Amino acid sequence: MLRIEHLSKTYENKKAVNDLSLHIAPKEIYGFIGHNGAGKTTTLKSVVGILEFEQGEIFIHGHSIKKEPLICKNEIAYIPDNPDLYEFMTGMQYLNFVADIFKVGIEERKVRIQKYAEILELSAALNDSISSYSHGMKQKLTIISAWIHEPKLIIMDEPFVGLDPKASHLLKEMMKEFCHQGGAIFFSTHVLEVAEKLCDKIAIIKNGNLIVSGTMEEVKGDASLEEVFLELEE
Repeated sequence: MLRIEHLSKTYENKKAVNDLSLHIAPKEIYGFIGHNGAGKTTTLKSVVGILEFEQGEIFIHGHSIKKEPLICKNEIAYIPDNPDLYEFMTGMQYLNFVADIFKVGIEERKVRIQKYAEILELSAALNDSISSYSHGMKQKLTIISAWIHEPKLIIMDEPFVGLDPKASHLLKEMMKEFCHQGGAIFFSTHVLEVAEKLCDKIAIIKNGNLIVSGTMEEVKGDASLEEVFLELEE
């Protein structure tokens, strides 16, 4: 589903990501762990085509993000760490705007918007201006917009930030259902307990370098993910 091959990205004289290779298969929830500034967001933005990179290649469903960006972007959804929405729109206007971009039919979008808005308990606020939304409500709207065109791959940067415990639980259930149906998810998080319980595979990055990757059992063994992470970060 997603193949990152020898990705390197440099800002001025600093290598933010160094020769990173990761493979995420269909039906996998893949967690990406690292301290602030480790290279997680740079990697995710490279995957979705926001950042150019000087070395390596990224393939989404067999297509190059460099050579076939439109094909790739049609098959993915991206949830950034900070929802940056058009606040002059209502929630419903924004979702229809996203649906228009991805050419989602009128009936299909109605069904999907209703389904996910009800799951995330945002239905009552969809006709309100986004400018009146709390951070958590904006995050929920972004999640709905990511699911609306039924992508094959969802990329998320700290998706649980700003969500209350119930909303976090609901998102985890949506993630499981999405992958059960054949999709794949690649996401960064600082919430190690969530990653340990949710992820099929995990990768830990430090100063732009991949430290370890594999199944949860391969990475943590008999220890907790927190213990492994703290040991590797020393």
